[in-house]
Order: sequence, then C-alpha cells, then structure tokens
Amino acid sequence: VKADVAEHVDEFTRQKEGGPVPPGIAGVQLGQQPFRRYRVNLIVDHAGIGQAPVVYEDEPSYPNLIGRVVHRSELGALVTDFDLIKAGALHQANGGYLVLDARKLLLQPFAWEGLKRALSGGRIKIEPLGHAAGLVSTVALEPEPIPLRLKVVLIGEPNIYYLLAAHDQDFGELFKVAADFGDRMDRTPDASQAFARQVATLVRRDGLRAFDRGGVARVVEEAARMARDAEKLTAQVDRIADLLREADHFAGQNANKLVSSADVDRAVEARVRRHDRLREQMQDQVERGTILIDTAGEVVGQVNGLSVITLGSYAFGRPSRITARVRLGRGEVVDIEREVELGGPTHSKGVLILGAYLGARYAREQPLSLSASLVFEQSYGGIDGDSASSAELYALISALAEVPIGQSLAVTGSVNQRGQVQAIGGVNEKIEGFFALCQARGLTGDQGVLIPASNVKHLMLRRPVVEAVEAGRFHVYPVETIDQGIALLTGLDAGEPDADGRFPEGSVNRRVEDRLSELAEQRRRFGTPDPAAGGR
Repeated sequence: VKADVAEHVDEFTRQKEGGPVPPGIAGVQLGQQPFRRYRVNLIVDHAGIGQAPVVYEDEPSYPNLIGRVVHRSELGALVTDFDLIKAGALHQANGGYLVLDARKLLLQPFAWEGLKRALSGGRIKIEPLGHAAGLVSTVALEPEPIPLRLKVVLIGEPNIYYLLAAHDQDFGELFKVAADFGDRMDRTPDASQAFARQVATLVRRDGLRAFDRGGVARVVEEAARMARDAEKLTAQVDRIADLLREADHFAGQNANKLVSSADVDRAVEARVRRHDRLREQMQDQVERGTILIDTAGEVVGQVNGLSVITLGSYAFGRPSRITARVRLGRGEVVDIEREVELGGPTHSKGVLILGAYLGARYAREQPLSLSASLVFEQSYGGIDGDSASSAELYALISALAEVPIGQSLAVTGSVNQRGQVQAIGGVNEKIEGFFALCQARGLTGDQGVLIPASNVKHLMLRRPVVEAVEAGRFHVYPVETIDQGIALLTGLDAGEPDADGRFPEGSVNRRVEDRLSELAEQRRRFGTPDPAAGGR
C-alpha cells in the first residue's frame, strides 16, 4: 500500500485540489475514487457464529455455487475490479456443510460439472461461465483459487440417486455415504401417539384450531390411507399439514371452536371432489350403458376385473369386463391385448402363467388342446400389470367348464403357477370403484369384491364402504387360492383331487378336466389318418 500510494501521489493531490483527472488512468477506472483500490472485499464473514456454517442453496446455478465477478458500466464500457468479486455457496459453506437439492442442481447448466470440479480439485476457482465452457476468450479478472474443505449433502428422490450412481462414474467417488429415508412408519401405539403430537405441533405452527380426539383419530386414519397400508402411517408431513389446514377451514365455516372428525371428513371429501371429474365421467358412461358392465346376473366366460387409474396424486378404481372364449387348438392362450400391442410386459407375463397353470392342473397326462382368447372389453389404451390375471383365469375356467360366473362380484389379484392368489396394489381404490357403481345401481346385498387374502392388512376403505359391509349390503371376500375364488364366483364346489388325482364328479375342476380331455380326444381324431380316404 505504501509503495502504491507513493507511485500514485499525483492522483491524491488532484483529488484534494479538485483538479481534472486525465482520462485512461486508474482514477477513472476506479470511479475516480483513489482510495477504492485499498479497500478490503470481505466476501464471506462467519464471525460470531461459533460453529461450522450450514448453507442451503435454493437456486444452485453455476454462478451461485462457484461465485462470480460482476461488472459495472463506465464511459460506455463494462469494467470490474477485485471489489466486485462475489462469493458463491461454496465460499459461504467452506469449512462446514452445503445442502443442495439434487434435481434443481442437475437442471442448472454446468452446475453439476462445476461442483464436481471444485470437490475433486479441493479448491474454488471463480471463473465466468463462458470461460469455463470455452465459449469466451476475453481477458477478465481471475481471482486466485481458494482452498475448499466442506461436506456437500444432496437431497432428492431415490431414483435420482440410482441414476447418478449408474451413469456418472464420479458420483460414487465424491458422494460415498447414502441415507435412504422411508416415507412410511409402523402404526404402533407409540407411533400413533408420536403422530398425534406431530399433529399438535403442526396445528400450533400454523395457528390452527385445536383438534379434538375424534379429529386426531380421523387424521391418523387418513395417514394410514395415504400410506396405503392399515399397519403403516405416512411420514409425508406436508400432505398431513395440508389436510389439517383444510379441516380447520371447514371448522371455521361451522363456527366450531375445535376441529372434529366431521371436519376432517369434509376436507377429505372436498379433496376427492376436486380431482373426481374423470372418474365421474367414466361412471356415467357405465350407468348409461355406453360401457358394458354387469352387476347382476350370471354369464359364462365373463368376469368383472378391477384396475386403477392414477392421475397425479389422485387414484381411482375402474371396473372392466373381461371375457374368455375357448375352442379346439394347440394349447395356446392368446392375449388379444398383447397381439395388438396394447398389453405391457407384466400383463403378458400374467397371461402366460395362465397357460402354465391350466396345463399343470388339468392336463398333466395329455396335451393341452385348446385355443383360448382373453380380452379387456372396451379398452382402448395400454394395459399393464398382472393384477387382473386371477380374473382372467376365472373367466377361462368358466368358459372351459361352461359354468356361469356371478356378475355381482368383481375380482382383483394376481396368480402364480400354483394357483395362489397374490397381493396387488391399489386395493382400496379398486373396491371403492366397484362399490360406487353398485351403489349407483342399488345395493342388493349380493355384490362384493374378491381380493387377495394378503391384501387384508392394506384395507383402509372410505366410511360409506365400511358401513355398507357392516350392514351386509356389500362384501369383501379375501381369497388365498383360485379354488376358493371360483367357488365364490360360481356357487359350486371347486373340488379337490383324490388319491388318484381325479376331481369329484360335478365339481368345477372336474368339468374343466373333462372338457380338456374331450378337446384332446378331438385333436387326436383330427390327427389320425382316415383309412377310407386312402391314408390321406
């Protein structure tokens, strides 16, 4: 500083005397402030915090992470100096912790590569983005690199972690510790008490009305519904907070001092109503007969399947008619959805399992000599998943045995090669979807849904469904095997094989076995040369 003052003494005397400053000299470049060059640019100040800094950068762009050198306009030109060096999030968090949202980081151009370069090199080099990308060659201010020592925490969805781990070889070297947080917790008595305290905390934080015991219990029930499991609770606090605020709103409309279970119910119903337009349109088409779904009577080779349609955070169940036709053939079960490229791989896998089950169950000592076709009627979009495979198998068995299936029942569940009915997703929405159709047409007491027994623990049904089941006007049947399901659907005994492997006379399985034997015999007759025709 002493040497520089002595070298530029004329500038100080001119400034004191008020004389003109010649253009082009340092005084003009520094805004005619001779002392500006002796200032200290303190870009980071952690004095007084008493701990390692923890910084969360909400907008992790390249300049916001690495730092930048800004410019100002003087005499029509952009100029800069050391006083215009600005710190980035890496400077602010140096010596501590930097928390970044992985998705936001990856969406910013060059930010991910800039962060990796800084972490790998252990230093922060403030460099304009144009220089870093090799797009600009203009000479600019280049501050010296600063040593970097910090911990970077990336937060985000699990799929982002897996994608980075699979496609970025540097990711595993730089980010060695992974922490996977679940969004559900066990619904134990202690957890329910802790959840109730969390509700109270959210109520105080947002200045809401207090919830009474019934209101808190109803929120806990809805938390289990959000977790899609009666034995779990969601850990997504934001969704619970939204529900609390809306329930508080309805309590205010009713001038209630406390939020009750009725207010929570209204909040849930209002949320469903806001998303329910497409479901109502589909149900209206069924009620008007545009989409053919029977909820009464009996039909051979026809069953009501259930699927789930997900629209954002809202999902609803939709019944579909599944039909099967059987004729003589070479043991083929044709999936029409797959043939026209509307069926996904999981759905096709489920249909292939059906052929294996039929052959092993009913045709162990003879060729499977049928040609069967399966289709979702009036389905004009893609179908995937194996949750309808049990329904398709029931339709096939009905068509083979020529035994009608009651249309007052609907079916969901996948099946394995041993005939065991396996768990599926969206069981609550599927039951409620068929219930809504039956309720619109009038509950008869015969209607219901067959679900896998392993899905019973996932049941968190809406109150109208629970009340109808309690009153015997609607039924939910848990089944473990195909035999149990076909007995419920047809009203006939499925039949267990005896010591010789034969099914009882008159049972559904015996009828299927006899029909397959007839088809096998017909196939043999077709394949035997006719002597009267000269061996042709």
